[in-house]
Amino acid sequence: MEVDDMGLDFEALPVDELVRKLEAPGNRVRMVLDTDTFNEIDDQFAVIYALLSPEKIELQALYAAPFHNELSTGPDDGMEKSYKEIIRILKLMNREDVPVYRGSEAYLRAVNSPIRSEAALNLVERAMASDKNDPLYVVGIGAITNIASAILIEPRIIERIVVVWLGGHALDWPDTREFNLEQDIHASRTVMNCGVPLVLIPCMGVASNLRTTLSEVRDYVKPSGAIGEYLYETYKNCKDDHFAYSRVIWDISVIAWLNQPKWVPSRLIPSPIISEDFRWSTDSTRHLIRCASYIDRDAVFQDLFSKLALSKME
Repeated sequence: MEVDDMGLDFEALPVDELVRKLEAPGNRVRMVLDTDTFNEIDDQFAVIYALLSPEKIELQALYAAPFHNELSTGPDDGMEKSYKEIIRILKLMNREDVPVYRGSEAYLRAVNSPIRSEAALNLVERAMASDKNDPLYVVGIGAITNIASAILIEPRIIERIVVVWLGGHALDWPDTREFNLEQDIHASRTVMNCGVPLVLIPCMGVASNLRTTLSEVRDYVKPSGAIGEYLYETYKNCKDDHFAYSRVIWDISVIAWLNQPKWVPSRLIPSPIISEDFRWSTDSTRHLIRCASYIDRDAVFQDLFSKLALSKME
């Protein structure tokens, strides 16, 4: 039994099992994607990239994550807008066979207070139906509320899932006050502390390499039929003036790691602790996670652009 720094009890995985599950998957994985799709323009790219990668990814479900910024009136509105954006993408891609579930309408009020949303309950059901030796990959590209809630509702899913999360900044960054991580600090700490097999892809210093420009999107994305036109318009409308401007498409990093881990070099480290002032601190006695340290920007975009081009031909 492992007790985290918030006093919650979780059954610790044997170290050899944890390390094995933190290795890059050598085959096609079953995956669910938790996404705040209306929050930014990069979630749309990530959802489409996952759907265009069936040789590596069997996308079994999509979960709408909460978010709150200038595009929403609160986390409930952000989640609902994300849900509708996911539906829009699936219709555009003729993939309405993939189920979509509404997530939490609020952030965790306390570290031990899960929110029973459709998404969290579906994740528990899918995880508990998974074999321990064939884990479900749970990929998060937003606030990690739904995933943390599922773990708190049924801690035994830790034995049956691998979480891949875009969250926080690089360990040597001055702080880790990043949108996904700081929105729901209780959820972020739950996932970092509970001992679940976790692949962490930091934002600044790692995923921040994934920059592209309007001209590149126009040349290599727009020609790819309705999907390409949708992504191009989404990118174009994110800013009035694109002169000497590039934008990070953060969220495709997690899909890239599943597609080809060598594009996203990583290492095993003790799970870092999130301090009260949103900085990483370390304790060498803590359980291991896998943390990415770099990403090959060109290889990832070449893969995405090639798959978009092929999708037009099908």
